[in-house]
Amino acid sequence: MPTTFEKERQLQEEIVPRVESDVPGVDVLAVELLTPTRFCVYVDHPAGVDHALCKRVTDVLRDYLREYSVEVSSPGTDRPLRRYEHFARAVGRSVRLRTGGKKLKGEVVSAGEKSVTVAASDGAKTEIPYVEIVRANLIDEGV
Repeated sequence: MPTTFEKERQLQEEIVPRVESDVPGVDVLAVELLTPTRFCVYVDHPAGVDHALCKRVTDVLRDYLREYSVEVSSPGTDRPLRRYEHFARAVGRSVRLRTGGKKLKGEVVSAGEKSVTVAASDGAKTEIPYVEIVRANLIDEGV
């Protein structure tokens, strides 16, 4: 039986290419399995995220409604980060992330093709492969 993390990764791998090809301009930021039968897809778009865009994404995912309750949402201020492109745009910004074994909070120093480097408040730098990241979010610096 797959773990929650493995199932979430599987959904992400299926959903991202499908949505991004069927709804032009949409960036799927994350797919989070909220319960065994419910997931949320966080999307962004250059023109913003509104109800109509969320409906279009939901329509693309209609097949999943047989097995899951599907939510589609804008990222909000604690923007999810999952892929290289997301971390590359976050260089110099504060993030909170969790791997299978640890939690880390710090500033994104660099984003390579396979890993991200985060500096903690004490200056210690940690390189983390993307495949090990369970959750990562920007920290709203305005708070």
